[in-house]
Amino acid sequence: MKNYTIAVAGTGYVGLSIATLLSQHHQVTAVDVIPEKVEKINNRISPIQDEY
Repeated sequence: MKNYTIAVAGTGYVGLSIATLLSQHHQVTAVDVIPEKVEKINNRISPIQDEY
């Protein structure tokens, strides 16, 4: 399998899920315009809050 470098714009439910799955076999960079989300992701904390 060829290894790709991929950028994912947005780290909401869809973007973060896609980035996580693709990163298992490829180099992935996820970007977001919300600094708080970026900081959480960089600290390995999910920025997604599910309210049940």
